Amino acid sequence: MRRLAFAALALTFVVVVVGAYVRLSDAGLGCPDWPLCYGKAIPEKLADAQAHAKQWKEVAHRWLAGTLGILLFVLLLRAWRTRQSPGLATAIAALVVFQAALGMWTVTLLLKPVIVTAHLLGGMTLLALMVWFCLERLHHGAAPEGRAMRGAAALALAAVAAQIALGGWVSANYAALACPDLPLCVGQAVPPMDFANGFHMVRELGRTDDGDLLPQAALIAIHWSHRMFALVVVAVVAWAAIRASKLYRALGLLIGALLALQFSLGIANVAFSVPLALAAAHNAGAAALLAALVVLNFFAFRGLRPPR
Repeated sequence: MRRLAFAALALTFVVVVVGAYVRLSDAGLGCPDWPLCYGKAIPEKLADAQAHAKQWKEVAHRWLAGTLGILLFVLLLRAWRTRQSPGLATAIAALVVFQAALGMWTVTLLLKPVIVTAHLLGGMTLLALMVWFCLERLHHGAAPEGRAMRGAAALALAAVAAQIALGGWVSANYAALACPDLPLCVGQAVPPMDFANGFHMVRELGRTDDGDLLPQAALIAIHWSHRMFALVVVAVVAWAAIRASKLYRALGLLIGALLALQFSLGIANVAFSVPLALAAAHNAGAAALLAALVVLNFFAFRGLRPPR
């Protein structure tokens, strides 16, 4: 059960990162249909080399996600059979089904931003639940003093989750280069922004609710919000990491290191005009930081300490 759970966790992380890579490489519509690709399970070679590469990126992501789905349903059956966290395993399986629906809608609704962002958040939530599930398979020592960390741990996790949602909204709306300079945004600390259109949830990609082209001020509002909230995340997570290091030294140092890396990747993405490798690494860093904070919350709320 433990080996199966950790294998599923590793594959979940891979699927999240590959999904981000597919989205960032503009291959989300590499296959215009779902679940097949151009009507075939194994797509044929396209005359356009770029389109051919995009379809295989999308197909690879679907195959990985499908394998993960099968693995998680095996985990569900094992959990009920052995009575090991069956409720959590059921929630994970239900989320997988919903994720599959979001993946379908991402294609059929032509990358509607709210669906793309929800698909990202679903993947991150699945990763968080799998981390929790795996931690329940290990033996831990008692550390009731860790309960004092609950507030800081929960606040840090909530802040990172909100920042991931904002980052997903930036990516889904192609607003990563709306502010091409640092530390200002188009030369101003507070540039003209259109929050109403930028954060209107139910609209088509690149369009306002009225069907007009999304103004640049709306893209700036999206990017600026993600950038400013990053400062809040740094403060909150750094505070939690410092507190955690007094009880869970290695975990506190890991969270601090991941936070520094993620902040640096965010700056580097703007400085180098969002190269694909850095953008994908930024997404992977967010997933790793989220996972580390889930670990911190597990120990804090359970009053436990990590095994040696």
